Amino acid sequence: MTHLSRLPRVANVLFTFACLAVVLSVAGCPSSAKTPSPNGKPAASRSGKLNVIATTAMVGDVVQAVGGEHVDVTVMLGPGVDPHLYKTSRDDVAMIMEADVVFYSGLLLEGKMTYTLDKVGTSKPVHAVTKGLDPAKLLGDEHHPDPHVWFDVQLWSQTADVVADVMADQLPDHADEFRAAAAQYQAGLEPLDQYAKATLATIPESQRILITSHDAFGYLGRAYGIEVMGVQGISTDSEAGLRRVNELVDLLVEKKVPAVFVESSVSPKSIQALIEGAAARGHEVRIGGELFSDAAGPGGTYEGTYPGMIDHNITTIANSLGGTAPEGGLSGKL
Repeated sequence: MTHLSRLPRVANVLFTFACLAVVLSVAGCPSSAKTPSPNGKPAASRSGKLNVIATTAMVGDVVQAVGGEHVDVTVMLGPGVDPHLYKTSRDDVAMIMEADVVFYSGLLLEGKMTYTLDKVGTSKPVHAVTKGLDPAKLLGDEHHPDPHVWFDVQLWSQTADVVADVMADQLPDHADEFRAAAAQYQAGLEPLDQYAKATLATIPESQRILITSHDAFGYLGRAYGIEVMGVQGISTDSEAGLRRVNELVDLLVEKKVPAVFVESSVSPKSIQALIEGAAARGHEVRIGGELFSDAAGPGGTYEGTYPGMIDHNITTIANSLGGTAPEGGLSGKL
């Protein structure tokens, strides 16, 4: 990598640092977030609710489930936004600084935002929901962890315990309520976990090969018995090399894989290269559908919730690879 190629990252870090310095001083950065009260506390705090920022919809889902009526949750990164590559804006920094609590996924998912979160964490509660997970159950290594934990429903459900503990620290009078809500959230995800296991098991064994834009589905593969591969690595910050494309084309042709999948938050360019490569060798591969990987679906929709995005993915994968799944998914809402 040349020195010139480092300049955009350096500029972004310098910009973020400058904005943080301004926010932490007197004036702050301009923002569309809630206006602070005269005593410096967010308006949500005066109402008795915690003003909570969650980086992704998946994090926001568990925070809302545990916090219930005691939280106002704002999700920073909307549908189709790639957290690996997202650069924190001035308004984002101001919004984070106004929050009572900030929750993020962690394990380096929010790659370019991590600097900002670390800096803010020196002055207010900032927590990774994955921090309480057993390291032995994580994929990758300590230097390159796989952050896509939410694709193992049972493992992701454990993040509710972290949220409950943080909420209990903030509002100790409601500690028992938060811990009960966490247990209820975990129990509510059990049918989704069972649906994923049973539905993906209907795919013929020779066709249980999931190929996507980047390597986001490792936890899904381990939990539910399907081989998964991505054109890019764990982070979309990595580039798809010609060698990797050719390796996957060889696999598609050899195994007669019927479909590959695009992702809502990643360019479909690399997947199109696979389809064209297989076609040149006489094997037709179709796009099996669009999966939600690093971002959930549109806000206000079933797919915009954590259960909805998982239900959509499992149902789409099964139906496209020769398995069977209800047209409306687990709950008939698709």
